[in-house]
Amino acid sequence: MRPDTAEIPRLPFDRPAVLDIGPVWADLRARHPVSRVLTPAGDPAWLVTGYAEAKALFSDPRLGRSHRRPGEASRISNSGFNGGPVGDFDAEPAFNACLRRVLVPSLSARRMRRLEDEVQTLTDSLVDRMIAEGGDGKVVDLHQHLSLPLPIFVICQLLGVPYSHRDHFKDLSERSATMTGDDPLSGVVELFTYAAELAEVKKREPGEDVITDLVQAQRDDPDFTDSQLAMVVAGVLFAGHETTVNRISIGTLLLLENPETRRRLVEDADSRAPIVEEVLRLAAPEGFGLARYAREDITIGEVTIASGDAVIISTLAGNRDEWVFPDPEALDPERRTGAPHLSFGHGAHYCIGASLARVELKIALTTLFARVPDLRLAVDVGQLSLHTERLTGGLHDLPVTW
Repeated sequence: MRPDTAEIPRLPFDRPAVLDIGPVWADLRARHPVSRVLTPAGDPAWLVTGYAEAKALFSDPRLGRSHRRPGEASRISNSGFNGGPVGDFDAEPAFNACLRRVLVPSLSARRMRRLEDEVQTLTDSLVDRMIAEGGDGKVVDLHQHLSLPLPIFVICQLLGVPYSHRDHFKDLSERSATMTGDDPLSGVVELFTYAAELAEVKKREPGEDVITDLVQAQRDDPDFTDSQLAMVVAGVLFAGHETTVNRISIGTLLLLENPETRRRLVEDADSRAPIVEEVLRLAAPEGFGLARYAREDITIGEVTIASGDAVIISTLAGNRDEWVFPDPEALDPERRTGAPHLSFGHGAHYCIGASLARVELKIALTTLFARVPDLRLAVDVGQLSLHTERLTGGLHDLPVTW
């Protein structure tokens, strides 16, 4: 793909407000649901904004994270973690299959349910601390008091990472995700080194955790290398808390804007699951989407994506496709479309951490509004801003009072 870049829109697009993604996504979807764009790094890619097209491509084995000639691949961003292709092209399909065999049981819904009591206990403790510091007009930052510490604690428990390391790997994650740093690779190199050190500890001192499961899988599979093991641990550390942190904050904001849905969340246990699904559908802090590369030519609709081309699948846009989700900007727990949202992907590459994210979001939001029913924003919603310099987006802060 060698388009005339002067006429092609460049990601990320301007966003009018935290809860308003702007009209450009719907305009693109209506005209060309698979369209040419420039990545934040300035390279050509295909942007997928239609629900049907996104769902089909998520399931297509001809898309992957690696590239046959990585030096020629389009750069997605200037971040270290998701800046370009990852992994060995020839080994990727077998590696992905191995990974799912290990991680699906490790992150199963049953294991997540066993974590629920711990998640609830920690959430209560965090809300207790927030209540002690706020109230009576005093302002506290909910992002720092709840959204950030809860997912970090959970991922530490799940992986077997000492909670005392939380500030260290949070710093590494943020540096790996930044798109404006002087040395974007330094954070990801340090994150991989740290992940390798964690794996070495588990080889000597195994536990009941995901890293131990991965170490055991490596013993059973001689093709599962140390570098691949470190890459997986780093990826789970990064993705396992970054996205949930952001969705707790954005979810809180969505519910503050929808008082009747907030009331139902607290009072009606049967409504909690559909409300969480709607929050997941709408709470998209990131600025563009998930990056893949075509392993061979792919024709979708009237577009042919050439082998090697970059493809960015926008869940933010697909989840607002009005042909699938009527009145797409509304937080509607009564939605009866029969179509699942795409926030966890679709098909063979459906996010294996979906159950964990749902547990955390349900407990965090329900507990917060049950304990602090008169919670409100301490600033005008227009004053809130997202991290546009960071791959995963997210709010800078969320000042609240009650």
